[in-house]
Amino acid sequence: MTDRIASVERNTLETQISISINLDGTGKASFDTGVPFLEHMLDQIARHGLIDMDIYCKGDVQIDDHHTVEDIGITLGKAFARALGDKKGLFRYGHAYVPLDEALSRVVIDFSGRPGLHYEVEFKRAMIGSFDVDLFREFFQGFVNHAGVSLHIDNLKGINAHHVAETVFKAMGRAVRMAITEDPRMAGIMPSTKGVL
Repeated sequence: MTDRIASVERNTLETQISISINLDGTGKASFDTGVPFLEHMLDQIARHGLIDMDIYCKGDVQIDDHHTVEDIGITLGKAFARALGDKKGLFRYGHAYVPLDEALSRVVIDFSGRPGLHYEVEFKRAMIGSFDVDLFREFFQGFVNHAGVSLHIDNLKGINAHHVAETVFKAMGRAVRMAITEDPRMAGIMPSTKGVL
């Protein structure tokens, strides 16, 4: 198995980001983004996806967190696309249901090469601490556009906003882990009748 690692930098007038990932890691992660709640959620993807990730961002959080959150999604998507290469031998599809107390979310992902986001998550409040929950969609849209995935995220139940968010990100980690696992029966084979993803 070849190393599935990538490092990506993205610099704009609003954010300066560097991300390194290892898709065959153990879930170790380090973050320095200026947005603590996003870091808590990214840690769920790393831990439950068994992906090592280091994410650094210096963004204009003195304005708000929007540019930082969206641009991290964009850059993380680029890192995934680079680390996966031609995608031969992947399971390609992944899904997960994750509960946390009263909350339950489902995430389904297809590393199809085509971006598409279906996002049905309603929060009972607009903020979790100082984090604006509207920014979760911006993160996932950025990721989808640059990883080239079809991603369906549905919160099925939930009252506590923190619980809802955590189930979404834990399910994301689990679904990604399933999809990027290499299928020994498909070794060297493109998981598509088109011959390309």
